[in-house]
Amino acid sequence: MYTDQTLEFESVETSNGMLSEEIISFLKSNGLGVDDDIEQFVIARCRRKMIACAGVAGSALKCIAVDSEWRGTSLSPQIIHEAQLLAAQKGEYHLFLLTSPENVKSFRGCGFYPLVTLDERAALMENTPIGIHRYCSQLRQNHLVVADKIGAIVMNANPFTLGHQYLIEQAAQACDWLHVFVVQEDVSVFPFQERLSMVREGSHYLSNVTVHPGSKYIISRGTFPGYFLKEKQIVNEVYAAVDLMMFRRYIAPSLGITQRFVGTEPFCKVTAHYNRAMHHWLEDEMTMPATSIRVNEIQRITDDNNLPISASAVRQLLKENNLSAVKDRVPASTMPYLNKWVAQHQCEHPDLAVEV
Repeated sequence: MYTDQTLEFESVETSNGMLSEEIISFLKSNGLGVDDDIEQFVIARCRRKMIACAGVAGSALKCIAVDSEWRGTSLSPQIIHEAQLLAAQKGEYHLFLLTSPENVKSFRGCGFYPLVTLDERAALMENTPIGIHRYCSQLRQNHLVVADKIGAIVMNANPFTLGHQYLIEQAAQACDWLHVFVVQEDVSVFPFQERLSMVREGSHYLSNVTVHPGSKYIISRGTFPGYFLKEKQIVNEVYAAVDLMMFRRYIAPSLGITQRFVGTEPFCKVTAHYNRAMHHWLEDEMTMPATSIRVNEIQRITDDNNLPISASAVRQLLKENNLSAVKDRVPASTMPYLNKWVAQHQCEHPDLAVEV
C-alpha cells in the first residue's frame, strides 16, 4: 500500500526549547510526552501528513513515534536510521534509547541491543552489541585491583565540597581500594572536565583511590528519557532502577566492587528515594542474577549552623556572592574553579559586585 517514494523526511531544530504544536500533538496522539532536552527532531511525512518522528538529545534517541497505520512497515527502521544520521552530524555515533519492553523486538530490528530490562516498564538499549562489554573490559585491564574490600562512589560534584571529600575519606578507610566515578554528562553548573579535576585534586592524597571519568553507562538523571512514562514519580523510580541495574550487572563485576558508599540525604526527596532504591537494587539477591553489593550510608558532615554541607548550598552561596562562606565549605583545591566561575559570571553580569 505504501512505497518509499511517498515519504519525505525533514529535520527540525528545537532552539530555545520551542516545539511546534504539530510535533507535540503527534506525540500526544501516540501516548507520549516530550523530553525538554531534545535538540533536533526527524520527521517523516506522507502527502504532508506527519506519520513518524524521532528526537535526538546528545547520545540518546527519544520521543520515537510511528503512526498506527504505518507500524509494521519499513518506516520504523527508516526513521531510526534518519535519526542516527542526524546524531552523526553532531559527532554522536554511540547511541542509546529507552523504550517499553514491548518495543525491544522492533528496535532490535533497527540495530539496537538491550542492556537491562525493568519488568514491563522500561528497557535500555544501545546501537552496538559490544559497547558495554568493551567498556567493562577496559575497566578490568586498566583499573582492576584484586583485594577483599573494593568500594565505589558515584558523584556529580557540582562543585566538589568538603562533604564529598569527607565521603571519599570515610569510604577509603573502609576499603582496600575505592573507585570514584564522576558523572560525565554536562547538565550541571560546572562542566564535566572541571568537576573531574576538582575530585581528582581534592582526593589526590589518598593512596587507595582511583577517580574515573564517568561513562554513558552511568546515567545522569538530567538526560534520562522519560517521554513514555506517565508520571514524574515513575520516571524517578525507573531512572534509579535502570541506573543501579547497569552498575550491578556490568560495572561492579568488572572491578570486583562489593560495596557502594553514599552520603545520607536529609532534604532532597528525589536523592533520598535514590538512596533507598540503592538498597533494593544493589543488595537484594532476588532482584537480578548478579552478585549483591552492600550499600553504606555515611552521615554527612555539617557546617557551623549544623546544616549538611552540600553542593546545592555552595551553589546558592555563589549566587549570593558569599565567597567567604563558600571557602568554609569546599577544599582549597576547589576554589580556583569557583573563582573562575565568579569571574565569568561578572563578565556576563558586570553590574554585580562579587567579593572574591
